[in-house]
Amino acid sequence: MRASDIALFALNASRGFGEALAMALDVPLAAHEERDFEDGEHKVRPLEGVRGRDVYVLQSLYSDPRHGVNDRLVRLLFMVACLKDAGAARVTVLAPYLGYSRKDRRTQPDDPVTTRYLAQVVEAVGTDQVVTLEVHNEAAFQNAFRCRTAHLVPDLLFVEPVLEAVGAEGPVVVLSPDAGGVKRAERFRKALAARLGQEPALAFMEKARSRGELRVGRLVGEVTGAVVVVIDDLISTGGTLIGAARACREGGARRVIAAAAHGVFVGRASEVLGADELDQVLVTDTIPPLRLDPALLERKVRVLPAAGLFAEAVRRLHAGG
Repeated sequence: MRASDIALFALNASRGFGEALAMALDVPLAAHEERDFEDGEHKVRPLEGVRGRDVYVLQSLYSDPRHGVNDRLVRLLFMVACLKDAGAARVTVLAPYLGYSRKDRRTQPDDPVTTRYLAQVVEAVGTDQVVTLEVHNEAAFQNAFRCRTAHLVPDLLFVEPVLEAVGAEGPVVVLSPDAGGVKRAERFRKALAARLGQEPALAFMEKARSRGELRVGRLVGEVTGAVVVVIDDLISTGGTLIGAARACREGGARRVIAAAAHGVFVGRASEVLGADELDQVLVTDTIPPLRLDPALLERKVRVLPAAGLFAEAVRRLHAGG
């Protein structure tokens, strides 16, 4: 891929991931300006020509102490609109973590379907394509957007670290922490089976959530003597995960490993994930683990780079694949 063929922009709040992506693609990051004004407003613009070019804009939509998710979103929208005004032939949004993707349906009367509203504003500024990693509900994500979408999955990023953690310890069970995630767990189970040379078993937890209150039910599946790999899209407070880990231990599991695409890690996540029932946690770097206790990061949490996955997506999209 020639650097002149595409323009890759990484907004300041996602600069670290952008630099890794540029290295994986072997192209430079395109120059841009983000200027903040005294009243809290800001502007963003490209500093090189984009007319007629295939343009990619990276911004991961999560909150950290410096940038809220809404600030990140508005800067992304303004950048896309500016690029379209500047004559870009196609603008693709790369959102390693897509904020608001969990609110994809009504759970009570007159509830917002925020994923759809997010899609509407992203499309309104002229976005041609959206690429993201492991949303909460892939079907809801695809149905929310009318522009082209690409949904990436982290399965192949997790397979080798899981194999390292499992070693020769015996049977493996892939578990979904709720019935809604069984398809995700089955997808990973197949990827893991291809490397193991045997078929891991599948299990899931019964779980219900109402008005923000979580209720963990019974374990469905056999885990006695097994290494259990809990697969989820994200880890927030860690409550769902530790509930599943405890149920597995009570069911006779030898070890429990967790793998989730996004480590949101809010609230008491460090304390919860530090529990003995959980042996290891795997996440990608779509969200830096800034809120976690450094000692926990050193001891139990492994962060895997996802830039290569996005680089391959950009190559294929640029080539018309």
